[in-house]
This record gives sequence, C-alpha cells and structure tokens, in this order.
Amino acid sequence: MYIYSYNDNKKKDGRKVFYTAVLAILITVLVVENIIILLGNERENYAATRLSSNNSYSYDNTNYSSTNDIPNVIEAVKKATVGISLLQPDNQSIFDINATQKWGLGTGIIVSEKGYILTNQHLAQNVGARIVVTLHDGKSIQGTVIWAEENIDVAIIRVNERNLDVATLGDSEYIQIGEDVIAIGNPLGVEFQGTTTKGIISGLNRTFLFEEDGEKVFMEGLIQTDASINPGNSGGPLVNKSGEIIGINTVKITDAEGIGFAVPINIVKPIIEKLEDEGEFKEGYLGIYAYDKEVIKYIDSNLDIESGIYVATVSKGGPSEKAGIKEGDIITQIDNREINKMTELREYIYSKDVGDTVMLKIRRGQEELDIGVKLIAK
Repeated sequence: MYIYSYNDNKKKDGRKVFYTAVLAILITVLVVENIIILLGNERENYAATRLSSNNSYSYDNTNYSSTNDIPNVIEAVKKATVGISLLQPDNQSIFDINATQKWGLGTGIIVSEKGYILTNQHLAQNVGARIVVTLHDGKSIQGTVIWAEENIDVAIIRVNERNLDVATLGDSEYIQIGEDVIAIGNPLGVEFQGTTTKGIISGLNRTFLFEEDGEKVFMEGLIQTDASINPGNSGGPLVNKSGEIIGINTVKITDAEGIGFAVPINIVKPIIEKLEDEGEFKEGYLGIYAYDKEVIKYIDSNLDIESGIYVATVSKGGPSEKAGIKEGDIITQIDNREINKMTELREYIYSKDVGDTVMLKIRRGQEELDIGVKLIAK
C-alpha cells in the first residue's frame, strides 16, 4: 500500500517544477520556430507577389504595342510582305513612273509556311497565271495563282519555297473605328519595297462602287482607312498594333486624300485553313449574287430591307435555281445563322465543302420559307 508523506510531496513539487520548465522551453522553441516559418512564408509570398506582378507586367508589355513597339511590329510583318509582278521588272524600273502599270507590280502577304501568298485578284489575274514573287531579301521566285475571286479582289498564289517568314492573321470581326493601323506595300515597284504608312480605321462595312468593262461593280464589307495606299500597295497587309493582319489593301479613291480600303481578312481565313489542312481548296458554289441593305439603295431606291441580303441574280441551271430560290428573295439566315452582308455569306460558304447542303431561310413577300441548297463545285 502507498502512504503519502511530506517528503513525497516535496519530491512531487520538484518534479512539477522540472516538467513545467521543460514544457515552457518546448513551447518557447515552438513559438519561435513558428514565427520564423511565418516570417519566411511572408517573405516568399511577398517575393511571389512581386514575381507574379513582374510577370504580369512583362506579359502586358509583350502584348501591348506602344509607340516604341511599332518598329518591331513593322519589321516582323515586312519579312512576310512580298513583291508581286506578272513580269520580271528590269533594272531601270526605279526611274519609270509607270512601273506599276508597265510591270503589273503590287504586293502580297505570306500566310503559310507551305508557300501560300495572299494578294489582289486585279494583280494576279486568273487561276493558272505565272507570277514573279520578290521576297523581302530581294530573291525572286516563281509562283502560280491557285484561286482568285474578282468580286472581292483577292487571289492566292502558291510558291514552291519553304522556311518562309509568315504573317500572323488577326480577327477582322472585332476591329473598331479609331484603331491604329499600318499599311505596308511596294508603291512604284519593288525598289520601294516595304514602304510603311500609318493611320486609323476610318470606317467599317463600306461599299465601293466602280465601273469595269462598262458594268457597275460593288465591293462590300470593306475596311476604310486613312493610312496611305498608293499604286503598288495593292495586295499588301493592313496591320493592327499587335502586328496581326486584319485586311488586304485593295483600292484608293484618287479624288480624295486619305480614303483607302482593305478586304477584311476573315473572308479568306476558311480558304487558308483548308489549304493548310487539305492542301487544296474546292470552292462550293451556291449560284446567287446578293446585296445587303447598304448597297440595294444604289440599285433600286424603292427597295428598302431592314435585315438580310437581297438576291439580285440567280444563275440559270445553278443549285439555287434548282432549289427554288428566286430573284427578289431576301436571305435572312443560313444554317440558323443570321446573314446581313454578302461578305458573311461568302465567308460561311467558303467554310463548307462541295456536296454539303445549306439551309436558307427566305423571306418572299409575306412568306417565310426554308430551302435547302446543295453546293456544287464552282
């Protein structure tokens, strides 16, 4: 049996003091250790915050093109900008004020490492035409026109050359009036290759009317800019401040200063994608020509449409005629997508394949019809 005594109590008190002291030391050590860890974490968090902040700032700096970045943007795009000619210019063309007309000089944009180049149809002419392409380093190579569309003044040339500098394509759907843009081209010939002018986007969805072979021709959905576009700049890139191609320079109004136009890049992006993926582009043919509400007033002042595009021409024997589309119909949708511009219809059709059937929603008088049209090879 255990008997409690004073001496035992003294022993217990001594042990209590000892254990208390040890416990206090342990607690002190733990507290100090935690304080050190916390301070270390704070330092790491602060460093990480600064690092993250610096990275974010660097990222923003990379993507935002300030005035100081413009020379770098221009230099990068110029490497993908080429001279286009139907004939090989001679050494005297620098002194020839009619060089662009005499030699058919213009500009193009390399848009693929596989050798595809965008330019104007009025420069490249028709499919199969042989073209002289002058690279930024002065080297001349032969190219062939593989696709051309007069109504939008765009052609695609292929060259058997690899390791080319390629332009970055932007998105012309989201551009805004007032944005800074740069036009690059070869005014007066390849001797002035890479001439650069700067301006802003002055207007969107513009319609340009001109006469060709005695007939009125409308170009729709154009980007208007006050960046100078001179003879020879045709086919060259219209570039945003990030160095992305948003348009293909096409025409200038000669009777006014600072009014030039470019074809939005989105129209031809589906074609470029198919060439990249499949190595060829087989264009689906709908067999109509239509105008949007901005153009129709030039054709018939009595016509007034709020939305959709007005079918002005239906090709005889074409797929639309066979499906029942008539002149005067108004197309409001294609495959449940709203359509208000001919350029929107073109872009969508370019993304489809020969043999595909597209569903058109048609307004004919008070009727609304759904008509399927099977695309054929153009």
